[in-house]
Amino acid sequence: MIAEPDILIVGGGLGGVAAALGACRAGRRVVMTEETDWIGGQLTAQAVPPDEHPWVEQFGTTASYRALREGIRAYYRLWYPLRAEALGLADLNPGAGRVSKLCHEPRVALAVLEGMIAPYRAAGLLTVLTEHRAVSAETDGDVIRAVTVRDLRGGGLTTFTARYVLDATETGELLELAGVEHANGAEARDEFDEPHAPAEARPDNQQGITVCFALSHHEGEDHTVERPEDYDFWRSYRPDFWPGPLLGFEAPDPRTLEPVPRTFVPNPDLDPLAVSADQSADAGDKELWGFRRILARGLHRPGAFGSDITLVNWPLNDYWLKPYIGQEAEALREARQLSLSVLYWLQTEAPRVDGGTGFPGLRIRPDVTGTADGLAKAAYVREARRIKAVTTVVEQDVAIDVVGAYGTTRYRDSVGVGGYRIDLHPSTGGDTYIDIGSVPFEIPLGALVPRRMRNLLPAGKNIGTTHITNGCYRLHPVEWNIGEVAGALAAHCLDAGVEPHQVQAEDKRFEEFGRLLDRAGVQRRWPDVRGY
Repeated sequence: MIAEPDILIVGGGLGGVAAALGACRAGRRVVMTEETDWIGGQLTAQAVPPDEHPWVEQFGTTASYRALREGIRAYYRLWYPLRAEALGLADLNPGAGRVSKLCHEPRVALAVLEGMIAPYRAAGLLTVLTEHRAVSAETDGDVIRAVTVRDLRGGGLTTFTARYVLDATETGELLELAGVEHANGAEARDEFDEPHAPAEARPDNQQGITVCFALSHHEGEDHTVERPEDYDFWRSYRPDFWPGPLLGFEAPDPRTLEPVPRTFVPNPDLDPLAVSADQSADAGDKELWGFRRILARGLHRPGAFGSDITLVNWPLNDYWLKPYIGQEAEALREARQLSLSVLYWLQTEAPRVDGGTGFPGLRIRPDVTGTADGLAKAAYVREARRIKAVTTVVEQDVAIDVVGAYGTTRYRDSVGVGGYRIDLHPSTGGDTYIDIGSVPFEIPLGALVPRRMRNLLPAGKNIGTTHITNGCYRLHPVEWNIGEVAGALAAHCLDAGVEPHQVQAEDKRFEEFGRLLDRAGVQRRWPDVRGY
């Protein structure tokens, strides 16, 4: 029998885990549910190495997110056969990938996250229910009274009546279940006057999803998979805004939209210690093997690993034919077929630098993703339903073209910081990339407070952003910051006998909450840094 929690967190991704830490740190009893059998969301079940700003090693994250990053490095130092030069690096990048200063395997992040929550599970403060999904919510006016979750293994139902409910799902699905006012897809330009918003609202215009997978390469071996069912379609598919077939090494540059060839050379000889990951200087996505590499064999003692491991989250396997929200089953099936088709194309038809075709030595890695077929446990979802919030972050708050490279919108109620370009991938409305320079930004508490609901808080990508600004507020450290603050806010409201709206609106109450965040190591202001 599970005791009724003070706080129910629906969704065990990065935001959910951070929310659990924030609430349990305050002594509150928490139940956290998660649809897959892995906590960690985009970092684990979705198999996406962290996308982070270029200052991440010095500042711009919460203390607990920094502890997660250092825990991952410590895991490699303790258990992996790192060569001496790599072992001594304070800023060790285990995969030497170019997308991030900390590219690593999903299972390592899972192990560290499990370690971070272990003391609270042992204390009886945290119950984690994996393979559970919310199926209904009972509301009474502006309050959620109960949420029912289904055990995806046995089908049983459990109903919780927590005093606070946090939506940390990947799609903001609790907003739909509870009838919470929210936005979906693209807002009309006249709603917020955003320069890049469409003239008409397009709820079905959502960023594409990606089903990721991991690869190693073994020369002289043949690991070719069975020809995917939809391969003929994907092999011939050519988007209107693409320079050639989607299954090809030429794709638009997200920032300029000019056609740019990508290179693909498995296990290059370049010393991984020479790799620099700084997206403000170079996006790093032109060399596909090294872009999201998560294990670099050259960092380890000779012979320890026969191949690097790279993570495939490339232009080739972004899926945007159907919106994921509202058509989950159909979109996921087609996205999975696209990723399998990319794999088959790489193994059989992809051009090589030596003039040949195909890399049959490419081996998909189910052991890395924890699945039978080697595809990630869940799709990488870039855009969720978003609450209608007290504060909505709009393009004019963060775009360099509006505020200037050194401009920063200051919020009276800042509860965190983040930094990333406004990065929208091709969307289901037929849009190509929208990739705009942005400035280091703050996270206003008002974006976490629904206009009406009193005991529901967003704890992930479902805060009060727009289709445009979600493009920079959706990344790993920001999701973590949002979740940690949501968990801490729910606990604080229970302790102080107040509601989130009061904490956000009243200066004295907000200052009290802000001091709690400061003591927890939540950075709420940026130093003087330039956007990119």
